[in-house]
Order: sequence, then C-alpha cells, then structure tokens
Amino acid sequence: EGGGNMAASGEGAPEGLCGPERPGAGGLALLGLAPSAPSCPHGPALLFVKTSQGKEEGRRFYACSACRDRKDCNFFQWEDEKVSETRLAAREEYNRNHQPPFTHRQNVERYKNFVLLPLSKRRFCQQCQQLLLPAEWEKHSDHQFLCDISTAQLKSPSQLLYPLENKKTNAQYLFAGRSCQFLLDLIIDLGFRRVLSVGTPRLHEMIQSKASQEDFRVRSLLLDIDFRYSQFYTEDEFCHYNMFNHYFFGGEAARETCRKFLYQGSGERVIMVTDPPFGGLVEALASSFKKLMAMWKETEKEDHNQEMPVFWIFPYFFESRILEFFPSFSMMDYQVDYDNHALYKHGKTGRRQSPVRIFTNLTPSMIVLPVEEGYRFCAVCQRYVSSGNQHCEICNSCTSKDGRRWKHCVLCKKCVKPSWFHCNNCNCCALQNHTCEKTDAVCFVCGKAGHKRSTCPSLSHT
Repeated sequence: EGGGNMAASGEGAPEGLCGPERPGAGGLALLGLAPSAPSCPHGPALLFVKTSQGKEEGRRFYACSACRDRKDCNFFQWEDEKVSETRLAAREEYNRNHQPPFTHRQNVERYKNFVLLPLSKRRFCQQCQQLLLPAEWEKHSDHQFLCDISTAQLKSPSQLLYPLENKKTNAQYLFAGRSCQFLLDLIIDLGFRRVLSVGTPRLHEMIQSKASQEDFRVRSLLLDIDFRYSQFYTEDEFCHYNMFNHYFFGGEAARETCRKFLYQGSGERVIMVTDPPFGGLVEALASSFKKLMAMWKETEKEDHNQEMPVFWIFPYFFESRILEFFPSFSMMDYQVDYDNHALYKHGKTGRRQSPVRIFTNLTPSMIVLPVEEGYRFCAVCQRYVSSGNQHCEICNSCTSKDGRRWKHCVLCKKCVKPSWFHCNNCNCCALQNHTCEKTDAVCFVCGKAGHKRSTCPSLSHT
C-alpha cells in the first residue's frame, strides 16, 4: 500500500530457490532465496545473475531483497566470493547498527506510558518519526515536532507518519477512504472475519478503529516492512515483515503469531489482502505469498485442496506476470485509488484512470462491485465489469483492462486498446506513431525475437 507455475517449485531446484525470471529475456534474472544467503539490514539477500538471450552470462551475486536502488541499501556479494572473518564481523555490526532504536516490545511499553500522559505532554518528533516521552524532549529540542497528540491521531498512525514513497521499496501510497471502505465492506459481505494485511496499513487501521464496536467481528494482523507501526500496535497486531524474502524480523515468535492468526478457529475465515510496491519484483512477491498460503494450509484441517483466499492489489499491466505464478487468479475491474498519489485517484477518465486492480483466487461472480460507480454485471462473463468494458462477441469476453472501451482487431484476433492500429510491417497492433523496427534482439517482456518491448503483442492485453 504500501506487483504459470512458480519456478521455485521446479524439479531439481533446491527448496526455496526459484528459477530465472524470464528464460528468454536479457538483463538480470532473479534466482531466488538461497538456503545460505548472506543478510543485510532487510534480512536474507536474493540471488541474481546477468543473462543474455536466455543464457547466464557473468557471475551470480547477492543483493538486497527489498531495495533495488543501491542508494537505499548497497549490499552486494558475489555468490562464489570468499568473505573474510573481519568483513563478516563488520557486516554484522553494520546490520546491528541499522536496526531500529527500540524493540517492538519496548515500543509497546512506551505507548502504554505515552497514552497515560496529559494531552499537553504528548509530542511526536516529525524528524525521527517517533512518539516522545517527556524525558526525551531535550534530545529532540532542535527537531520539528507535533504537540497535543490526540487518541484519534494515535488510532490513525498512517496519517501521523510521513509516507515512505520509494516506489521500489516501501511505496506507501495509502488507500483512499473510498477504496478502503469498499474493501472492508466486501471482506465482511464475503464472510471473512480475519484479515492478514500484508503491506496495507490503512486497511488494518480501519479495522482496528472499529474493533471496539460491539457488532464488529473482524480482526486484522499487519505484516509490514515499516517498523514505525510497532509504536502503535502490539505484537499480536503487527509483525515486522519483508514481503520480498518472507522474512520475519521478530524471528520464530513473530512467525508463530502469524501462524496462530491464520488458524481458522470457530469458523473465522481468513483472507490475505496485499498491496505491494509496484516497482517490486513480482516473482519475489509471489514466492513469499506462496509461503504465507502454505502457512495457512498447515493450519487448515478441512480441505487440503483449497487455497487461502487472496486479494492482491497491483496494476493491471502486471496481469500476465501474476497469472504465471497464480493461474487460479483473475483480475477484477474495480479501480483502486490512493490518497497520496498524484495519478491514482477516483473520478479521472480515459487514460488517467487508476490502473490499479484487485487480483483474486475467489470466484469472480462473488465480487460485487458498486453499481453507483458505474460497474455492472455481465451475465455472459459472470462477473462485474466497468461501464466502458463492453462485451466482445468475437472474443466472447469483456476484454478492456484500463476502463476504456477496446476494439477488436480481426488480424490480431483479439481486442486492443482504442488508440492502437494494426501495423502490417510489425504484424501487430501498436500506437499509430510508433517506430517500426525489425530486430534480432529479444523482447524483454516475452523473450521472443522480432520485436521490442514497446510493440510486444502480449502487452496489448496487459
């Protein structure tokens, strides 16, 4: 809130190790989480290799799982590198020094003391993003801080904390109230009573704020890499978690908290709702989500053929990537919007509409979208679609992905975006002013030769 079968389960691969992201593509390929991977402050590093036309070229190396920009985390190590004891010791010290100043348990105790203070003594340091006790005021005297922190503010930490807007690591583009309320209403209508909120602090916050209401039965556990939330939630409400390497910073105790939460006692059904950074590696996310789903399955005694229900919130143009790892998923037309994102807001039209959608393994007909916002039920497709998504009789499907009405191309044998036209030179549909370039290089999207990423046929429907 902060993107086929998984290669991790391929024959002959060590457990937890996944295959290259795209066998035919050039660039970097993710090999996954190796059993003996070194660690940075964000947990175990991921293994990568440079590829060219589907073949490994160069040495394999480890890099940070969460930060793709080395300015945020500069961890790097060759897979076959011999690391000296001195360097290992220095790395361990570096990792220790880059941990939060207080543990989760200490933060819980600090919160208990903070709420006992009179309003005039409740301060929040904006520079350190930390609740301050009176004894700490002097240390933060030259910092900007907020005074008179109310109980309402403490129950809405996502509005008190600065959003972390690194799109590849944190990307806290927070759900707008409309989308957050829709998701919660949908979850309740579908009969779920427990929500595993993975990187969705605002949804977790909304659920927590209603917990005191007598007729409200939904509970939430937030898994998030942003440790600042540990100041506001107990160890049963928040786990410090890296969704790119399935790493619980709190160790086995935090894992057990998650396991207990996933146990569907007294018929309390569980759903996972996740909104990862859009710049994150889809295959790394998929690997972690599969492990969370496996954790749920271990606690589920009734039907071993079922999957844990999931709402994965991600841009529509990642549809083919998500379906590679989760073939049972389908994309809903509902447009998710965000408070602090300049583009992804409700009410925009044409190409300016939010591209963010809900991917789910639930039956599409069960997902009822708001008619008052223009969504309607297609009896043929058996799902709700946006007003501009017209059913194509030839494709026998509502084909639009971006909210606009798409058109059918007889030559391509599929529907394409309204701004695209068939190019005989490229033998596919593309923008009218595109550059026709026949090339022997492979496409970074599908790995096939003869075209570039900008004119990849697979993008015409993603």
